[in-house]
Amino acid sequence: MRAPGIPVVGIPCDIFDKGLHPFHGVGEKYINAVAHGARALPLLIPGLGRGRDLEPIGSLLDMAGLLDSLDGIFLTGSPSNVEPARYGGEPSAPGTSHDPQRDATTLPLIRLALERGIPLFCVCRGMQELNVALGGTLHQRVQEVPGMMDHREDKHASRELQYAPAHEVIIEEGGVLAGLGVGSRHRVNSLHAQGVDRLAPGLRAEARAPDGLIEALSVEGSRALALGVQWHPEWLFREHELSLALFGAFGAAVWSQYRGKDAKSA
Repeated sequence: MRAPGIPVVGIPCDIFDKGLHPFHGVGEKYINAVAHGARALPLLIPGLGRGRDLEPIGSLLDMAGLLDSLDGIFLTGSPSNVEPARYGGEPSAPGTSHDPQRDATTLPLIRLALERGIPLFCVCRGMQELNVALGGTLHQRVQEVPGMMDHREDKHASRELQYAPAHEVIIEEGGVLAGLGVGSRHRVNSLHAQGVDRLAPGLRAEARAPDGLIEALSVEGSRALALGVQWHPEWLFREHELSLALFGAFGAAVWSQYRGKDAKSA
């Protein structure tokens, strides 16, 4: 599939129960940010692992063929955590939400997208997936790590308060974020318990919270933009300079990919 006149960005779905049935879906705020912030057509990718109702979708899908149709990949946040078995972690605390179908989709998709030079932008869980896909590890409960802040939102607050700026991030010099030209300090929202523990080989820390937790990272030497942030720039992205710059940079990368494909096929 190639959309006429516009690049296509794949967004892997979360798998969640709605009543008695499992659904595959993506939050509307992510779809809007890709469509209007990056000026690209969002294409939802169902989970490829084994579900409750059917055989794995992955058995019917050539992931490399899928990437032929895409000009970028956007990995969203999620209520679920990456399963600790994926990075050699201890079993999760009781009640922790997981999404093994999403893990089975995103981790190989990340590696293949990087190999193919397809732009990649990862938010919250997506940034954690990027670290795990390349061999890094995660803190499962950052708030219990000595010296770390509590990075979780107030679950009882309104959505507006949950996504309000919560702490500062300090951008590292000489990286992708510094190259956006929007200053070195920004206040961002914070809605996560997991966080980067050991940074994967080949990844570079791009920004940190005041407690030292990595808040953004990039893939060193990547052929296209390959960036992850721990906060949620998709929320009211038009109202924040850094969020606009992030989706603008992602949009520029996917448009470049799209035009390059068209030039090759001409």
